[in-house]
Amino acid sequence: MSGARSRPLAWIVVVATLLTGCVPSAGVEDAATGSPAAPSAAVSSSVAPATPEVTLAPQNASATAPAPAAVPEPPPVPEPYALNLYQEGDFVPQYTFDWCVAASIQMAHNLVDDTGGGTWADSAHQGELWEMARARSSNSFNGANPLGWAQVLTEVGMGPYKVVSVPDYQDALQTAARAIAETGRPVGLVMWRGRHAWVMSGFEAMGDPVRFPGFAVTGVRVLDPLYPHGSGQWGPSPVPNSLLTPEELATQFVVREPRRWSSGMPAGYMLVLPVQTP
Repeated sequence: MSGARSRPLAWIVVVATLLTGCVPSAGVEDAATGSPAAPSAAVSSSVAPATPEVTLAPQNASATAPAPAAVPEPPPVPEPYALNLYQEGDFVPQYTFDWCVAASIQMAHNLVDDTGGGTWADSAHQGELWEMARARSSNSFNGANPLGWAQVLTEVGMGPYKVVSVPDYQDALQTAARAIAETGRPVGLVMWRGRHAWVMSGFEAMGDPVRFPGFAVTGVRVLDPLYPHGSGQWGPSPVPNSLLTPEELATQFVVREPRRWSSGMPAGYMLVLPVQTP
């Protein structure tokens, strides 16, 4: 009987030994004492949170900070602009119904002359200028055309001038106004489809032509040597130094009729234009 009892006791001892090998000694001690175990140094260092890097601004940061960007200035805005070469006494009438070009040459001289040489208004002198212009005009139906007009202006000391044909009406007004602003000399307007001559002595605009390429002409100063007679077909002549709107001018300033005289130029609004000298 004593031998039989020793076998279960031996198995109990073996099982107890195996269970003891599966439990860490620290855990057994903790269970026995009830005190938490202190973590090892290795475990503590592996789970410690990383310390964030902090960059401190220098004490004089305000002195080294970049200056704020400069605010760009707004673009200039066009303003009303006016230029008029006319003075009392500059107007000269044409003394015959054929001499409009010669009278326009006399008025151009009066508009730009500041030498004290006197006003050009003599009828005999006007006849001489007409003969000069006619001699320099080809295919002109025995009259004076814009080519002769421009050449005489150049020869008598008011040039250089040239004849241009501009297909668009607004472009023609801008071209004429810009030439007056740049040269200080008047522009010849070829009126009535090429049959008559006026002088453009000034203009009003929204914007200075020299500063604003896209300026708009709002008024045109004109001298019609046929005043006060006018035309039954084209209307009355405006009073000298009248300020016409572009719409009013357009009733008489129209595209030149190509068959009126041969020039080799395309149809358009024709100008006797002052050229800016170098």
